[in-house]
Amino acid sequence: MKLLRHGAKGAEKPALLDAQGRIRDLSGVLDDITAESLAGPLQQRLRGLDADSLPVVTQPGRLAPPWSGMGKFICIGLNYADHAAESGLPVPQEPVIFMKPTSAVIGCNDPVVLPRDSVKSDWEVELGVVIGRRARYVPVQQALDHVAGYCVVNDLSEREYQLERGGTWDKGKGCDTFGPVGPWLVTADEIADPQSLDLWLDVNGQRKQNGNTRTMVFGVAELVSYVSRFMTLHPGDLISTGTPPGVGMGQKPQAVYLKPGDTMRLGIAGLGEQEQRVHAWNPELIDG
Repeated sequence: MKLLRHGAKGAEKPALLDAQGRIRDLSGVLDDITAESLAGPLQQRLRGLDADSLPVVTQPGRLAPPWSGMGKFICIGLNYADHAAESGLPVPQEPVIFMKPTSAVIGCNDPVVLPRDSVKSDWEVELGVVIGRRARYVPVQQALDHVAGYCVVNDLSEREYQLERGGTWDKGKGCDTFGPVGPWLVTADEIADPQSLDLWLDVNGQRKQNGNTRTMVFGVAELVSYVSRFMTLHPGDLISTGTPPGVGMGQKPQAVYLKPGDTMRLGIAGLGEQEQRVHAWNPELIDG
């Protein structure tokens, strides 16, 4: 099942994508797709519906983040060995964990706004793992039982802020609009193996990243288990699992970074595609 939300900020409506790729309105069935509902019988309730009986949304407008109430946006760094190499960093012995604030989250096609004076903003296509059941000290063998579904994430990063300004990575990862999520949340039952998904990203029509989740250093089950040792995971929390090679920082013969007017397109097999246009600093695009 592919769950989504659409509409202007603050007025989003729940929907699902049917087998023919049509958006079907769920607002007559539930008020919203929330973090709390991911922990309950939401999926069982929706599976009992006849999707063909739901109204078709012909003009959905903006695609919003697929669920509301995300509590934590957890990211894993350097989780592809070849990306670690292009970054000039060793492959981690344990997962590298950092956080994005949830204020960075935007819809899959919303404008990306560069921070004021940014010169090294970068792209990163990543598999997102959405938690559906509370997880605390979960064994690897049971970890996937706590996953509600998967989504596409663009883990945008300002490399100067991240690597040259001291302190942790968070200041380069948490800028407003630096967390596009969606277009939908694909429930876990539709993804037979999260470690066999192709993922890609283009900038201005040129392929920059092309990878597969099979080359992760730490797989999804291991990551859910590992993170649950350090913090309790709650329904609606998101784990972004790292990016394959091809980021702007790793381009040869020299790094290439985002600039106003650039367009990013990215996607993951079975999970949909995103497209964002890059803008210079403009708070109206963030708050509007």
